[in-house]
Amino acid sequence: MIIRIATRKSALAVWQAEHVAATLRSLAQVSAVELLLLSTRGDEILDKSLQAIGGKGLFIKELEVAMLDGRADIAVHSMKDVPAVMPDGLCIAAVLERANPFDALVANSVNSLSELPHGALVGSSSLRRQSQLLALRPDLRVEPVRGNVNTRLQKLDDGQFDALMLACAGLERLGMASRISEQLNPNDMLPASAQGVIGIECLHERTDLRELLATIEHAETKQTTLAERAVTERLQATCHSPLASYATIENNRLTLRSLAARSDGSDIIRDEIAGAPQDAEALGFELAERLLALGAADLLGIVVE
Repeated sequence: MIIRIATRKSALAVWQAEHVAATLRSLAQVSAVELLLLSTRGDEILDKSLQAIGGKGLFIKELEVAMLDGRADIAVHSMKDVPAVMPDGLCIAAVLERANPFDALVANSVNSLSELPHGALVGSSSLRRQSQLLALRPDLRVEPVRGNVNTRLQKLDDGQFDALMLACAGLERLGMASRISEQLNPNDMLPASAQGVIGIECLHERTDLRELLATIEHAETKQTTLAERAVTERLQATCHSPLASYATIENNRLTLRSLAARSDGSDIIRDEIAGAPQDAEALGFELAERLLALGAADLLGIVVE
């Protein structure tokens, strides 16, 4: 079987696609793996915020079109960029073992968030990070920063920002772990749903691919991802949403923590739930209902039935 992978052109996206390709090439059923590099609207429109141009789904639409029109067999994504509700005819066939799920402070002059001077300018396009950051340090200024990892780091190095907030996983995958000034504790900065997880998407009708991809799926990551994405789905979360979810499994028990916030950090509600890993999705939906009971709909600006 020859497998064609649709991927974005950024260095991080290509790294992820190559990582999946290497795994697939080790399978006896796979004779060759090819990469189809595509540019997405999310990559091309850099002068506006993601919220203004339609959200993180813009990073994956062109990849899905390539599968639907037969140019590609699978697409590789950062799961935190994948909307919780999949388009008709498409599915996430497998997720790989989760990398570092936490957030990083990247700065050139300080080693921690607490050391940033009063009024420092921090670059982040994530309302989830912004809300938690301002809850910790309301004196800081947070402004959007777009572009790939290298572009953002260059803006920091050019003095446009005092610090950046980025995902540890992306920096580590690109060999840039040395740029991490501080890995933030989840008690202070709860990660995004499925942050650090690579997902593989394909057409639902491709049972041959789904069966093959199931053999490389990481079972524990599948369960934590299901739990976290269930919260995202029920709370209708998009890139507009200051919402965080993080699940762990220890001693065959899944613990899921979530929060919803106002984007300015002035109000945050938190809750957690625990149960059997096989009930991951149900636990996520139950925790979402509890957050709604605490007022999450008002904080997130959604209307729920």
